Amino acid sequence: MSSVYKLIDSIQFLIINPLIGLLFALAFLMFLWGLAQFIINSDNEEGRTTGKTHMIWGIVGMFIMVGAYAIINILSNTLNTI
Repeated sequence: MSSVYKLIDSIQFLIINPLIGLLFALAFLMFLWGLAQFIINSDNEEGRTTGKTHMIWGIVGMFIMVGAYAIINILSNTLNTI
């Protein structure tokens, strides 16, 4: 069973964690893009609405990525204690 745990740890650290980091970075860029749209279009109601929408989805994406990272770490720590 030790080799199975090593495989799971390898997959987590080499594939899943970098993927979560990349998706978090993309969500952060979405937030920044929405912020830029909100500031640039300060005189245009439609542009501000688009910026707000992008900021909200960026925050939602970051929240999901942090939650996924936490769940994966909880499962990994639980499996290592068996």
